[in-house]
Amino acid sequence: EIRSGFEGRDLVKFLDALKTTRNRGSDDDDLVTLFWECDFAHLGYGYVEAGMDGQDAPGADLLRGGARTGEIKARPDQESDAGVYGAGASPFARIADFDPSLYFLEEAEIAYLQNAIREDFSGDLRPSVIAALLDTFEAEDDADVREEICGNLESLLITLLSTLQFQSVTYLLQEAAAAALAGAETLLPAHRARLNDLVRHMSDPQVLDQLLATLEEARAIPAHDDLAALLARLDGRALAPLVAHLVRTQNAELRPLLNAAASRLAVTSTAELILLIDSADEMVALEAARRAGELRLVPAVAAIIRLLESSNVEVRRSAAAALADVGSPGSMQALERCLDDDDRTIRICAVLGLSRRSYGASLPRIERALRGPMLRDGSAPERTAFLEAYASLGGDTAVPFLESVLAPKGFLSRKEDPTTRASAAAALGKLRSPLALDALRRAAADKDVVVRTAVTRALRGAG
Repeated sequence: EIRSGFEGRDLVKFLDALKTTRNRGSDDDDLVTLFWECDFAHLGYGYVEAGMDGQDAPGADLLRGGARTGEIKARPDQESDAGVYGAGASPFARIADFDPSLYFLEEAEIAYLQNAIREDFSGDLRPSVIAALLDTFEAEDDADVREEICGNLESLLITLLSTLQFQSVTYLLQEAAAAALAGAETLLPAHRARLNDLVRHMSDPQVLDQLLATLEEARAIPAHDDLAALLARLDGRALAPLVAHLVRTQNAELRPLLNAAASRLAVTSTAELILLIDSADEMVALEAARRAGELRLVPAVAAIIRLLESSNVEVRRSAAAALADVGSPGSMQALERCLDDDDRTIRICAVLGLSRRSYGASLPRIERALRGPMLRDGSAPERTAFLEAYASLGGDTAVPFLESVLAPKGFLSRKEDPTTRASAAAALGKLRSPLALDALRRAAADKDVVVRTAVTRALRGAG
């Protein structure tokens, strides 16, 4: 089909193509290929397979010499566009037709495309899938569609947890909670409950136990911020498995994350924390008691006191420390009873706690212990702790007894060993009252070098 304008450049290219095919007499450049190279603007053509039915294709006689011979020269304005080609190349393929600016990209453009492809293939498609599901959930009012999407989200949550994709899990829980609130008027109660259950499902002890066990065995913890964000969404039911794994974990990366999550839940879920103090797992009970003490939870005192009945020394020691931290009148009364415990470390912990809380009601019991066999049979740390607590709680009323230990008067008075007397001198020095300083000065010339040194040090510290 020849259209208007063919008589210009297209006619020259058309005739050159015919001439080239006729002169070469080979299949190197068949006519269809040459026409394609010419890129005609005003000529349309089709291809018909020749010889299929024993007949020649239309115009085949032209290729056999049926046309008149002659030469058609190109117009002068087209000669500069002919270009330079190698031997046997097509004479009508022009350099201008292959302008690099039309068919090739700049280096900056190539780099941009490479980066875009790299980002697209390396990006995480999971948030996009979650967003698409929830968008469909909000857009569709059909109950069956929403029911199916809820099932898909539940399955997706399990898959993400099993592959430790915590960022995607956090995103799913966040968006599910938002969808439950956004569709408050149109959502069926069952669908709203299923969306909210996605969040509660994470705090289920069985689910969380499996997740924490997987993390414990993992060679490397995934992004800490992602895991911390996920743990921050847990509710009070998660406190028990968190504490249980915290006290036994050997993973140095996991421990601070569990500790932070447990600390947060201990503040917001005090009822669950108090229940853990009665746990059959002693390590969990000890950790719960310690955290209750740090938070000074008065309601936890009764549960902590029950730990004092344990036969395990470590349990009783932790309970005593927790009672000292709470510092309530009830905890101090229970702690006072620990002064008679069979374990020395518990007695020391108790007397130090009573002194720190300035619980003066325990003074008679401390004095009774000092007047007993402690000064003779007790260890040096215990004697020191009791003497200093007695001075701190008794004030000037404790000076006569402390001076009797430091420098007993009378020919028949029994002298304590030098270390005990030195401890009494240190207790008087910490009291720093004029009455205590006078007692120290009277003992400054003691014959025992250990006692004399302790007195000098106490006077220097008091001054």
